[in-house]
Order: sequence, then structure tokens, then C-alpha cells
Amino acid sequence: MTSESLEPNRRRGRARSSGSETRLPDQKPFKQPRMRYAPTKVLSDDELESIHLASLKILSDYGMDFLDPDARELMKKSGAKIEDQRVRFDPEMVLETIKTCPSEFKLHARNPAHTLNIGGDWMAFGSVASTPNFIGLDGVRHAGTRKDFQELLKLSQVFNIIHFNSGYPVEPVDLHASIRHIETTFDLLTMTDKAIHCYSLGRQRNRDVLEMCRIARQVDDETLDREPSVFSIINSSSPLRLDTPMLQGIMEFSSRNQIIIITPFTLAGAMAPITLAGALAQQNAEALAGMVFTQVVRPGAPVAYGGFTSNVDMQSGAPAFGTPEYMRTAMAGGQLARRYKVPYRSSNVCAANALDAQAAYESVFSLWGAVQGGVNFVMHGAGWMEGGLHSSLEKFILDVDLMSMVAAYLEPIVVDEATLAHEAIGQVGPGGHFFGVQHTQDRFRDAFFKPMISDWRNYESWQEGGSPTAVTKTKELAQTWLAAYRTPEIDEKALAELKAFVSRRVSEGGVATDF
Repeated sequence: MTSESLEPNRRRGRARSSGSETRLPDQKPFKQPRMRYAPTKVLSDDELESIHLASLKILSDYGMDFLDPDARELMKKSGAKIEDQRVRFDPEMVLETIKTCPSEFKLHARNPAHTLNIGGDWMAFGSVASTPNFIGLDGVRHAGTRKDFQELLKLSQVFNIIHFNSGYPVEPVDLHASIRHIETTFDLLTMTDKAIHCYSLGRQRNRDVLEMCRIARQVDDETLDREPSVFSIINSSSPLRLDTPMLQGIMEFSSRNQIIIITPFTLAGAMAPITLAGALAQQNAEALAGMVFTQVVRPGAPVAYGGFTSNVDMQSGAPAFGTPEYMRTAMAGGQLARRYKVPYRSSNVCAANALDAQAAYESVFSLWGAVQGGVNFVMHGAGWMEGGLHSSLEKFILDVDLMSMVAAYLEPIVVDEATLAHEAIGQVGPGGHFFGVQHTQDRFRDAFFKPMISDWRNYESWQEGGSPTAVTKTKELAQTWLAAYRTPEIDEKALAELKAFVSRRVSEGGVATDF
């Protein structure tokens, strides 16, 4: 495939618009942020231990429903107690089994420059995922289509602060469910060259996506089993249940050494106790059960601990995100993940229906809860709205700014002879200014982080310039960056094999569905 590629490390770019060159806003090169501050301990050591012990007691006394018989058989062989669909865990068995969980691993992308480090002090930000609806630049909310899906993929590829694709950035409902995973994975692997996700919705879907990743990377099965190249989010059906598709996803991916991120969906007051301590105890029990199962399938298989505990509005029952409760449980989830020495996943989420102050402040709270929790893997990083019910191009731009600010905040302060600026201070002396000195002139372009959306002008010049708002600026920026998209290069042999695989599997009907 021959096409103009967008250089991942380009600092400045140009977008073609009506035959003219338009300057793009600056962005930093593709680079993973690293946590340079100690994570916040929202729980004391004693409180953390109390939640840990409470979760073990839940697994011992009540257990988890495992709805897949093959999964129950594996758990039985590992020493768990099985009664009908219920699996009960001995605390010692839990602690002994999870000792093989790796603390760090890599997520390999089609483009090696975009391969990620997961764990330790590394962070990675992903795109929005899994929403059923979409709001484009026309402001109309509608069910997601493949075209909408592809528009969001373009932004995921063009922005260096997006490190991986979280899943379907919107559900393309115009693709039949039997072949949706095949067509969308083709788009993910050809329209982007960043790491991808696979939904665990049945064994064959996992196998198809894994084979497509192998083809795209042009490696053999042995290499793929050695180098994790796709991840899946496994959500427990809270309270205390793992359904058949999720369990099959673990069996398919963990057996092939691919990445599983266990994420209980525990909303306090609905699917978990209304108290944060009780909700965290249940979250931790469900996470431990999933982690144990990955290691029963294959000791040493990569797994991460996902936190997604929040509260609901007790009048409407609607999920609430970006709340103080969400922020505190995000920090507590990080503490629990560190206790078990596994990477930690959190999310940038909000419940706002429009691109307004609520959308911004809830996302800021979500991000800071994740960062203070020592997050390694941020899902739904850009574009999530309405509690996960729609994706937005304009919100994508706003979130890119927010995550870029987080990355800039995590950069170290450089202290050396040049940055201490002794001579510049002497040149200016008392009562002067630093605008014109050479020290400033040499550095002013890169001295400070420059948000795309913030308007640092006085009121009069802002008004004269048309009084741009966050809504108008994000819309304009989305148009500009979409125009800047270039299809990333892909090996011609890999592309031909991918097309052949897609053609064959689509002609076979994909997977059986009830639709």
C-alpha cells in the first residue's frame, strides 16, 4: 500500500484545505508519559488490608457465578469449590495463584514505534470506545455507522497523545453483528498503526482478531504468543458473575499470552453496595476472581486490574462519572492494583450530554483520579460523553487537550546551568523584563505548554476575533485535524493477506448471531 503517512514524531504539520496549506497546532512527539510523583493514598494501610480481606471473604463465602462449563472445569482442577454455576475460592489459593501475574509487559502495535510499555510508572492513553451513538460536527445525535467509526479512527491516528485504540470508538451498527468484528478490525489495522482491542463476544471473534493481528504484524504464531499484540476488557456482570463470552475471551486470549484487563462494572447503589468501602470490596473480589482465572488458564499471562466503580443518581438510576466518589475509588483502585503488583486501568469519563462546563470538569476529575491513583492504562481517553452513550468529535478535541496537559504536567523540571538562567537574570537586572533577552528568544516557542482550545487574549481582542468559544474552536480543530489525516503505511503483503482473510471470513458468514 502506497500512501502519504503522517509521521508519528512530527512536531508541526500542515493540513490541506481548498488547495492551500493550513498550519496545524503544535503537538509533542508520540511518547508515553511516566508517573513522576508518588500516587495518592486515599486509604490507610489498615483500610486497604480490610478491603483486601473483605474481598477474600466474599470469594470464600459467596463466590462468583462462572456461566461457562469449560471455565468451571478449569477452576475445579485448580482446587476451587464448584456448586452448580457457583465457584468459591480458598483465600490461600487466590493469593498463591496471582503470584504469577506479571507486573509489566508490552502491548505490541503494528508499527513498532507505537508499541507500549504497560505497568511500572508508564502511562498510556486510549480513545473513546463502545458507545452506541455519535454526534458529528453537524450536532445531530444518531446511531453509530462505519463512517462515524472511521472519522474517530482518523483522530486516534493523527493525535500523538492517543497511544492505543480502546475498542470501537463508536459501534458501527450498519455492519451486521456477524461480520462487524472482521470489518472493523480491518479498519483498525489499516487506518491506524497503533495497538488495538478485541471485544470478547465469543471464541471465534477472539480467534479472528488475533489472526488479523498476526497477519498485520507479519509474524508467526510463536512470535505472537511471545509478544502480546491485542488486549480485551473483561467486565464482570456485577454483582459476582462472569458470563460465557467473557470467560471464553479469557480462555482464548490468556492461553495465547494476550492481554486481559479485568474490569468489574460496580456502580454503588445499583450493582454494588451504596457505601464506597462495600463497593470497593466487591470490585476487588470480582477483579481477583478474573485475575485468578487468567493464571489458571496460563500462569504468567498478562493481566491488569481495572477500576470502574462510581455512583448512580439514586433518583433516576443514571450512572454518574467524574464525581468525588469516582475520583476516590479510582485512587483506591490504584492502591489495590499495586498491592497485587499488577498494572492498573482507569478511565476518562463524564456524564455530560453536551460540550459544556460539566463535560470539562467531570473529565478533569476523572483524569486526576486516575493519575493520582497511579494509572497505567487510560480507557475512553478522548471523546466519551453521556455516560458512554455517545461519542463526540468535539469532545475528542477537548480531551486531547486535557490529556496533553496531564502529559506536560508529568514532564520533569529541567534544572541545569542553562535553565537556571543566571546570566539572563544579570542582563535584565532589577525592574526590567525578560521578553527581549536572548535566553527567552531561544526558548519561547517551546517554553510552555500551548493548549489548542484555550484563548489567551484580552477580552477586546477576543471579541474582535469573533468571540470564539470552546464549542466553536473544537469544531474548527476537528475539521482541521481530520483534513490532516494520512493513511499510515502498511506492508503490501500484510495488506493483501488481510484483505484475503476478510473476504474469506465474510463469505463464510462470520460468526453465528441471534440477530
